[in-house]
Formats: sequence, structure tokens, C-alpha cells
Amino acid sequence: MAWIILIISGIFEAVWATALGKSEGFTKLWPSVTFVGALIVSMIGLAWAMRDLETGTAYAVWVGIGASLTVIYAMTTGTADVSLIKAFLLVGLVGCIVGLKLVS
Repeated sequence: MAWIILIISGIFEAVWATALGKSEGFTKLWPSVTFVGALIVSMIGLAWAMRDLETGTAYAVWVGIGASLTVIYAMTTGTADVSLIKAFLLVGLVGCIVGLKLVS
């Protein structure tokens, strides 16, 4: 169950990171509200998962999921350039996340 909560928390990390960018320095209401809500959910989930998982592994997986999804979202929506090297590096990052799960 801790791994499921951690994955969901990583997804919410991508949500708050994207919302933070769209809030334009907290000058836009709904992206700012989304940021705060997603941040709270993400942190609570991370804290809950860390009760059963090693801190380093949980944090690395949480950051990796959030970072990967944030970049993928940006590339999908056209706010970030798509390149073969970025795709290759994202595959490597996801591979490392899966590897951390497998050795834990």
C-alpha cells in the first residue's frame, strides 16, 4: 500500500509543480489554489509512505515520478521542446525509479 500512496503522491507533485509555474508568482488564483491543494496531498502521501519505506528510496521515487511527469506534461502541451535526448533521459530516469522499487 505504501508504494501505491507514494506513486499517487508523485503524481500530485507533478500537479503542484505545474500549477506553480502557471500561477505566475501566485498572481493567478486557480493555479495558486491548485498548487496549495496538490502540495498538501503530495506531502501527506509522501509522509505516510515514508512510515513503511526507506527515506532515501521514497524521496527519490517521489521526486523522480514528479519530475518525469512534469517534463512529459510540458512536452505534451508544447511548453517544452521535445527531443530524442530528453526522451532517452526520461526513459533512464523511469528505469532508475523502477530499479529502486525492485531492490527495495
